[in-house]
Amino acid sequence: MVCHNDSTPYIHAKGMKSQPTIHSFFKGKVASSSSQSKEPEETTNVDNIAASSVPATDNPCKKARIESNDIDLNPGLRSQIYDYPINQQDTVRRAYMNLGPLQPTLSMFPKSGPETHKRSFQASWFKLYPWIEYSKTLDAAFCFPCFLFNKPSGPGYYGQKAFTIDGFRNWKKVGGKKCVLLTHMGTECTSFHNVAQKGWDDLVNEAQDIRNIYEKFTTEEREKNRLRLRASIYAVRWCAFQAVGFRGRNEKPDSINRGNFLEMLGALGEFSTELKELFCRAPKYASYTSPVIQKEILNLISNRVRRMISEEIGGRKFCLLVDEARDESHKEQMSVVLRFVNKEGFIIERFFGIIHVCDTMAQTLKDGIYYLLSHYNLDVKSIRGQGYDGASNMRGQFKGLQALILEDCKYAYYVHCLAHRLQLALMAACQGVAALRKFFSQMTFVVNVVSASSKRTDQLRDAQVDQIAYLISIDELETGRGLNQIGTLQRAGDTRWSSHLRSVSSLIKMFSPTCEVLLKIADEGTGPLKVDADSAYEAMTTFEFIFVLHLEKEIMEITDLLCQALQRQNQDIFNALRLVASTKKLLQKMKDEKWDDLLCLVKSFCQVRNIDIPDMSSSYFSRGARARNKHSDHTLEHHYRVDIFYEAINCQLMELDHRFSDSTMEMFRLASTLDPKNAHETFRSLDVCQLVEKFYPGDFSDQERTILKMQLQHYVLDVVQHADFKQLTCMGELCQWLVRTRRETTFDLIFRLISLLLTLPVSTATTERSFSAMNIVKTRIRNKMEDEFLNDSLLLFIEMEVAEKISLDEIVDDFKAAKDRRVPL
Repeated sequence: MVCHNDSTPYIHAKGMKSQPTIHSFFKGKVASSSSQSKEPEETTNVDNIAASSVPATDNPCKKARIESNDIDLNPGLRSQIYDYPINQQDTVRRAYMNLGPLQPTLSMFPKSGPETHKRSFQASWFKLYPWIEYSKTLDAAFCFPCFLFNKPSGPGYYGQKAFTIDGFRNWKKVGGKKCVLLTHMGTECTSFHNVAQKGWDDLVNEAQDIRNIYEKFTTEEREKNRLRLRASIYAVRWCAFQAVGFRGRNEKPDSINRGNFLEMLGALGEFSTELKELFCRAPKYASYTSPVIQKEILNLISNRVRRMISEEIGGRKFCLLVDEARDESHKEQMSVVLRFVNKEGFIIERFFGIIHVCDTMAQTLKDGIYYLLSHYNLDVKSIRGQGYDGASNMRGQFKGLQALILEDCKYAYYVHCLAHRLQLALMAACQGVAALRKFFSQMTFVVNVVSASSKRTDQLRDAQVDQIAYLISIDELETGRGLNQIGTLQRAGDTRWSSHLRSVSSLIKMFSPTCEVLLKIADEGTGPLKVDADSAYEAMTTFEFIFVLHLEKEIMEITDLLCQALQRQNQDIFNALRLVASTKKLLQKMKDEKWDDLLCLVKSFCQVRNIDIPDMSSSYFSRGARARNKHSDHTLEHHYRVDIFYEAINCQLMELDHRFSDSTMEMFRLASTLDPKNAHETFRSLDVCQLVEKFYPGDFSDQERTILKMQLQHYVLDVVQHADFKQLTCMGELCQWLVRTRRETTFDLIFRLISLLLTLPVSTATTERSFSAMNIVKTRIRNKMEDEFLNDSLLLFIEMEVAEKISLDEIVDDFKAAKDRRVPL
């Protein structure tokens, strides 16, 4: 047995232990042979001598013996050690070690190379590099230790092939700072040559047998090794949780800042003398601080997190949420999120990883998803829902991703992200009304002018401070903790409609300070700046701008609740559709009843800020004014604003009806009878049976469908008529209540159906959050992160809740089981 001890010291060539040479091995035989002849040019020439016998080893574990004809002394022509049977390899090594490296001393070595400058092997190299061998037959040099412990593959195989199999003969590269022989040895104790040399030393010393070495490690020493590793695991996990870089620009011991990972270990050492001493005295190969070890630990933690998510899913059905985005290095990344109902009945959405895809073709995305799922033992046949955006490569009915997955799993129903639908509806409504489109263009212009520089931002803050102080002095504002905060104008974004509401609300709140800043810029500015400020002031101080400003605030406050609800992870699709219906009703109510209130609010706002109000009598502001005063000039201007009001709301309602069409949602209509919100209605058992037969025939056998009908009869009496059932607000709460009251076992088929319905996606907000997290993890400074490193870091950052449940000792055990380590753990 060969000892590969982790305490391999750095071995300089001159510090090698001397081994028995081939001269001493054959000394007795040469002296007894009276007819032994020698070539006059050589002191010894044993290039083709074969050993007549191999000394027996003293190790009782080595029973195998080899014959003399198994040993070939000619380097480059002899069989490699790994070609022998595994149980004879150490015996063969000992046989060669007893002979030692072949180092013939010739009066002249053959020369080779260019005719103008031929070179040859030098006998002095034997003293400088005791491990070197020379083959006269091949006129090449070999490394004896590397030959003894060479492997057919693995790290260093191809790099050391010249010194083990092919032979080295490029003599001009020997010597100088870039000497090939020194490069072959390497400066690290982990180099291929030094590891082989250590194996040679250990095999010579029987006391260094691997079993004896491991027996010498006491329990205390093993615990110290585990403590050092636990500290590194803690530092890796902390860096991943905080989404900070691991490495530092200068990690040398004298550096002021060695990077987050090493600085964290240093901080831990400051509070533990024992830990600090362990890292100070740790061997280089077992300090567990190298970048390779950091990434290995991170990968072990992330793999365990994925296994925990897979175990949490168990044999249940799940839904796919997928989206794509580019990272900081312009790589196309696909985020995969799994949605399922856990054993407690809660709706869970777990980020499972990102996949770097070379393109966004549907087949490429499908292959990446299938590889990720199969790698962690998740069955593709268990997919019961797909949630994507509206891109053609995702939602295409024939060649889109949802169509390709439906071919393999025909019950994986596709739901276009409801949050994306709402966004499209709101944007289309604003673009469809000319007055609204003009308003948002003007508002963006105002925000850009006021927020274009730090100086203007400071002026806006100063103006707010003055305004708040004045309003407090006249008792118009209340004082208290958290009230009257100083803010800035918010820009409206295209991907989140809530940003439009924040932008409109901030402008209403800071309307007077904004006007004051614009006037100051117009007075003090020059050139284009003066013109822009004057234009922005004129635009925002018109009655029409203020009217639309308040109109949009009222509309967006109604739709904002729906926008926020659609982004919650535990939202079920039935509750989401109810919110869509209630939003439509509120918009219709605003259309029917809120015109007069809105107009009064706008007039009051203008009066306080001394903004001109159109000179119209109060009769013109009633809903019937348009019919009574068709020919009045004032009425025409009034009619224009009435048209904006009704057109904006009507366009919003039309877009919501178009994007959330209930006529195509037969599944939801049939499933609505299970919704606790409909408890006041008659429970329709036939709809539930029809839902199972039409949409989930593969999840219920014929016998289970028969049993389901009987369960529904008991369900009506035991659940539907229960007092607690009527207090439930959504199907998600119903699922949790069934588990909490242990009725999920009694009505297991109904519980299965409810779980399948809750698995259907609502939105892909979780995947978009993962891209926001990706922008935090992979920044401009860290834009060279490898895909695996990014994937592991992102998983721990997003699923921190799951990763925190993993103990440090569990990761230590995983680290130990991953491969053979140099020190026992």
